[in-house]
Amino acid sequence: MPTPGAADGRHRDGTGWEDEAGYSRAARRGRRIAVSGTTANGPDGTVLFPGDTFAQVRAALRRALDAVTALGGTARDVVRTRVYLAPGADWQAAARAHREVLGEVSPANTMLYVGGLIGDGFLAEVEIDAELGEGS
Repeated sequence: MPTPGAADGRHRDGTGWEDEAGYSRAARRGRRIAVSGTTANGPDGTVLFPGDTFAQVRAALRRALDAVTALGGTARDVVRTRVYLAPGADWQAAARAHREVLGEVSPANTMLYVGGLIGDGFLAEVEIDAELGEGS
C-alpha cells in the first residue's frame, strides 16, 4: 500500500487476480491515476449480486473509487469512466448506478457491450481515470 497522496505508487486490494496476472488495482504517476478493470467480487473472487446489473456496477464503481482514494484522489478527480457490459446485462440499470455514484462529477463515459467477461456471473467491469488538481 502506498502512502496516500504519494506522487507515484500502486494500490492493490488483495484479489488473487492481481498476483496471478501481475497487476495493481490502480497506479498513480504524478497527478494521474488509472484504475484497472474492476468487478463486483468478494475477497474470494466470487461474484457479488448475481444477476443484478445495477448492484454490480454500483459496487464496482465504489471499489474503483476506493482505489482512487487510496492513491490520494477523490471522486471529484475522476475525468473518465468505462463500463463494460456482458451479454444480458441491463445497460439502463448500469447507467442508473453510474449516475448514483458519479452523477455529481459527470465524467466522460463510455459504456459498451462486450462478448463476455472473465468469471462466471459477472455482468459488468468498470475502469476509472482520474486527474488530481494542482498540489495533489
